[in-house]
Amino acid sequence: MTAYPAIRLRRSRASSWSRALHRETLLTPADLIWPLFVTEGTGVEEPVASLPGVSRWSVDLIAARAKEAVALGIPCLALFPNTQSDRRSEDGAEALNPDNLMCRAIRAIKDSCGDDIGVLTDVALDPYTSHGQDGLIDDAGYVLNDATVDVLVGQSLNQAAAGADVIAPSDMMDGRIGAIRDALEDAGHVNVQIMAYAAKYASAFYGPFRDAVGSRGLLKGDKKTYQMDPANAEEALREVELDLAEGADSVMVKPGLPYLDIVRRVKEAFEVPVFAYQVSGEYAMIEHAAAAGAGDRDALVLETLLAFKRAGCSGVLTYHAAHAARLLGA
Repeated sequence: MTAYPAIRLRRSRASSWSRALHRETLLTPADLIWPLFVTEGTGVEEPVASLPGVSRWSVDLIAARAKEAVALGIPCLALFPNTQSDRRSEDGAEALNPDNLMCRAIRAIKDSCGDDIGVLTDVALDPYTSHGQDGLIDDAGYVLNDATVDVLVGQSLNQAAAGADVIAPSDMMDGRIGAIRDALEDAGHVNVQIMAYAAKYASAFYGPFRDAVGSRGLLKGDKKTYQMDPANAEEALREVELDLAEGADSVMVKPGLPYLDIVRRVKEAFEVPVFAYQVSGEYAMIEHAAAAGAGDRDALVLETLLAFKRAGCSGVLTYHAAHAARLLGA
């Protein structure tokens, strides 16, 4: 067996050109999906206190963010609405309103940018329910699976009709991917993709997101009866397998960095497009660490995003998307 000194692995690291030549993983702006929060009004930017540097944008300014993303080479936006309290209800009926915040934002982006950028839309009821759960609940507070799926199908068709390119069910109800896929086909939306939140864990990292969509103070109980136990990995593979069988075009693991082992296992088991969501708590930790002088912000951002790619991700949903794209394009 050849060994040192015939083999010196530091040879290929000795200069920048050689490091570039031997680099195994490439990160570009085309690997990024930018999550954006939508709010009511015109010309409105509302900073989210628990997410430094992240704001809610009114529909007109969401269209401006879309143009910014196109210029940066970011291929897709993910939209999340901050629904007004008077439009929230026990049954989340606002999700079916063809003129709700989500649908207006979709149309504004498509009117502004056309097919130059993709629009990925969240399908779940937590932005629309007065109780903050992702689905309909019974008198005991248990989230009802099949009744919720019926509403999610209507929500998906509503978003597809507004121009959504990718439907992303984040609710974790059983059977919803197949029901949504059948409904999209029947309605003629044959090219609308489904990116399934297939392995979404009941995580402690979601807090700032719930602030951004206005559901944290509303949530009654927790989401452990439908989101996955952080202790489970084999179950994630079962979830992914079911979603793919039901018609998902791609799958997502959420959160991101704490679950890179799941990303790798999914990629190796199924060889399909796998995405990860660098969630709000992960983003906030980087921002607070940088503000405290614990690390260089730019280096932390790029290194964590590169880790997703190295683990097997086709792309990453990240609030750092615009900043990372500028760094990568510099």
